[in-house]
Amino acid sequence: MGFDGLVVVSDPYLQRRFTQTDLRALQQQYAGLRDAAPTGRLRLRDLPAALTSLGSATATSGEKENSSSETELTEEEWASVLKAVARADEKSLLDDVNFELFLRVYSEMQLRLKGGKAGDGGGGGIRRSSSTSAAFLTASTTTLLHTISESEKASYVAHINAYLAEDPFLKKALPVNPTTDQLFHLTKDGVLLCKLVNLAVPGTIDERAINTKRLLNLWEKNENHTLCLNSAKAIGCTVVNIGTQDLAEGRPHLILGLISQIIKIQLLADVNLKSTPQLVELVEESEEMEELMSLSPEKILLRWMNFQLKKGGFQRTVTNFSSDTKDSEAYACLLNVLAPECSAKPSPMSVKDLLHRARLVLEHADRMGCKRYLAPKDIVDGLQNLNLAFVAHIFQKRNGLSKQMKKVTFVDGLFDDAQVSREERSFRLWINSLGISSYINNVFEDLRNGWVLLEVMDKVSPGSVNWKMANRPPIKLPFRKVENCNQVLKIGKDIHFSLVNIAGTDVVQGNKKLILAFLWQLMRYNILQLLKNLRFRSNGKEMTDDDILLWANKQVKDSGKQSRMESFKDRSLSSGIFFVNLLGAVEPRVVNWSLVTKGEKDEEKQMNASYIISVARKLGCCIFLLPEDILEVNQKMMLSLTASIMYWHLKRPKSYSLDPENSSSCETSSVSNSDDSASETSIDDSGTR
Repeated sequence: MGFDGLVVVSDPYLQRRFTQTDLRALQQQYAGLRDAAPTGRLRLRDLPAALTSLGSATATSGEKENSSSETELTEEEWASVLKAVARADEKSLLDDVNFELFLRVYSEMQLRLKGGKAGDGGGGGIRRSSSTSAAFLTASTTTLLHTISESEKASYVAHINAYLAEDPFLKKALPVNPTTDQLFHLTKDGVLLCKLVNLAVPGTIDERAINTKRLLNLWEKNENHTLCLNSAKAIGCTVVNIGTQDLAEGRPHLILGLISQIIKIQLLADVNLKSTPQLVELVEESEEMEELMSLSPEKILLRWMNFQLKKGGFQRTVTNFSSDTKDSEAYACLLNVLAPECSAKPSPMSVKDLLHRARLVLEHADRMGCKRYLAPKDIVDGLQNLNLAFVAHIFQKRNGLSKQMKKVTFVDGLFDDAQVSREERSFRLWINSLGISSYINNVFEDLRNGWVLLEVMDKVSPGSVNWKMANRPPIKLPFRKVENCNQVLKIGKDIHFSLVNIAGTDVVQGNKKLILAFLWQLMRYNILQLLKNLRFRSNGKEMTDDDILLWANKQVKDSGKQSRMESFKDRSLSSGIFFVNLLGAVEPRVVNWSLVTKGEKDEEKQMNASYIISVARKLGCCIFLLPEDILEVNQKMMLSLTASIMYWHLKRPKSYSLDPENSSSCETSSVSNSDDSASETSIDDSGTR
């Protein structure tokens, strides 16, 4: 059976040819082509047209302008592909195509487009331009053609070596050698990745929940990877199409991509008004405070950089961390403004050679105490991720902003409601986990045009949105935003939301109370629909809050424990005992009872709450609450936590069993992650963005 979401193919060649991420993406493409076939059957003779159409649909506009001879196979070439893969004759061309045959044809086509050798007996490859020939393959699966940046790897390794050198568990394995693949081997047990998540956002993972034995079996490694991916999602990482199996196999491009996001979150942690209220200086005269709050950390960092450059008389505006910084002129000016005492001769601006100039800039940064996240060549080459990390680190060390107490006090008032702030965070992370095209940084600002809400509606209630009536951003006219929000509310009424005294204008105006109330109904609807769809247990009946409550109490009672919750606002839940018992009931092995406290004192309650969240994520639940939500018994979060555990329990196969002493047990369990559907990731991390 394999891991839940693990795509199993019998052909060893195909196993080696594709990663699990590739297989999952291709399985979705295969299902789409099969469903779109006029007769409902995908036949061998249909594949050339279907795959060519797939390539055209996913190619960029620039690629579409290239001649078809460069990006498509001719009829003769297709005939050769089918002959090589399927030994096709007139009769076999009418055969139905199963997934493995689809993979063989796909692989053969890719090799020929790239100019490689034929796979299973075909002749020599067709020479083509590698930059355009199979570009659509990377668009459709994202990782079939992938490379890793050695510069990025070296930079991330240096970061890990610097920040985790004293970690009790990792210090024997550090420092990592950046010139080898040691990093990818070190991440195979999941411990390093979990530690990185905690480094980025301290306290995200209760480290007592990490399996840290020197020799871990496959099940324990899988638990760590599941914990890592769910926790990464909970701090804002995009982990779509990454599964625990990919991490266990040490896929370099996926691991570097995940590490890059985690490190970026760590470096950008202070680039917001709450952590650095002095950023209020960046608000322009004609601008509202909310406009700055709605910007992503990257855009705020760019605005900060240009704010400082203007002080230094720099004439250009920097719009990105790539091409606009290649000549190092912006860096030279920025560092002179922030740390003129660290400047030296010759001045970078007096040097014409770009590599030499970049080297002088980095020497200046070193003198002011900034770690190097990039080499001179990385600046000249415009490596965006490393340049962003470099500027973020400069901001951390010295932002050059003055404290204007009147404005700072005003900013503090924007964050005075802790519960509103936590709920905004939970709903923001939930929306970003759905896999929609938009990424939001602030719920109250980014939802005001209605477009993101329409995307979320379409995800949780497919087909409910009339896209012909929707207005796509950028939207300048306010009434167009109201039209989007009115359609959102109409759909909400159709699916029986309680929408008394709320209109589209309330969303456009950013009414926090009403927006949070609507988002909770939307999140709850998603939860109940996912549980309802598990027909083998619910028989398709509508799920209710009471059903979830009764299920949870029954699980705990059947396990022999005495605790019980009367409702999702039962004050006794603050001790954490009920949820520990519930987790132990659905999977006895996942709880280490020696770490559970009585939950009587505040400190004991805090320890239990932190442990509960990490154990639930370790089990496979994708949740976005904080320990404070348990301590304060936030009714909404209590329901979402319970429903997430219920969803995981109902979804696992009946044959699910564990043998803690037998590492092969991992091969027949289903706690891993996989992207079954984007909306499911809101409850269960059986799959990762």
